[in-house]
Amino acid sequence: MKLSPSLAALTLPLLSGGAVAADLSVKFELPQLNVAEYHKPYVAMWIEKADGSVASTLAVLYDVKKKDNAGEKWVKDMRTWWRKVGRETTLPIDGVSGATRAAGTHTLSFGPARTGIDKLPAGDYKLVVEAAREAGGRELVRVPFALPAKGKVAANAVGKEELGAVSINIQ
Repeated sequence: MKLSPSLAALTLPLLSGGAVAADLSVKFELPQLNVAEYHKPYVAMWIEKADGSVASTLAVLYDVKKKDNAGEKWVKDMRTWWRKVGRETTLPIDGVSGATRAAGTHTLSFGPARTGIDKLPAGDYKLVVEAAREAGGRELVRVPFALPAKGKVAANAVGKEELGAVSINIQ
């Protein structure tokens, strides 16, 4: 079968520009902190393009069940996510918002339909994870990676206080 020149011009960029149809998982550690008043941290994670804009918000973890949506009050403490996406978003975000996590290591998995990673053009990206606690600290960790991936993508970074090891795995 031979494609007409106009059909080929429309089809080829779609075939070569798409990144991957892939599942993405993020493993992150929330360290147990020895402080007088400990609250589980709020966590936001997103994929950032090379220009710093947001390609996709993956998760926003906060106290979603607090009476009268009082948990949303502290979401603003994830300042970077809030400035880029949060202040123009209505919470909770279906399929994105979730409960906070206790100290320990956690893994969140996302399919391509959820992340849109299969539609991203080739290039450099960063997984960004931001954690903030009520009456506590805030930390942001960026994990660089590139698309399209040949095979698996695995990258990691380590936080210093509010976040421990953070890794991304795309396959």
